[in-house]
Amino acid sequence: MYKLKEMEPVIKVPVNFTEKAVNEVKRLMNEPDFDASKKLRVGVKGGGCSGMTYVLDFDQRKENDTIFEIDDMPFIIDNSQSIYLFGMEINWEGGLNSRGFTFNNPNASSTCGCGTSFAV
Repeated sequence: MYKLKEMEPVIKVPVNFTEKAVNEVKRLMNEPDFDASKKLRVGVKGGGCSGMTYVLDFDQRKENDTIFEIDDMPFIIDNSQSIYLFGMEINWEGGLNSRGFTFNNPNASSTCGCGTSFAV
């Protein structure tokens, strides 16, 4: 798909961040010791009690990465991992009982109790 005017490819962002998640990531990026050469990496890796676990960390961009942006917040995804993440929503929970990033992934056939591990 192409934009009609500029003839640039339109790349659909594979994941969505809630406003709370964007605010928390931006807060982390504004910490004094933050390495501005790094981008937020969204990904998956083998492991966890359900087979795969989510990756959400700051990292250097690699050759197989695509960079995306939501609300002036850049993030990177390894192209080979997009299939596992497409349509996922990332949220930030800041309550006393539940604190941290949460993942709502429509591609997961099952998830573990902690919510950070899934199967496809």
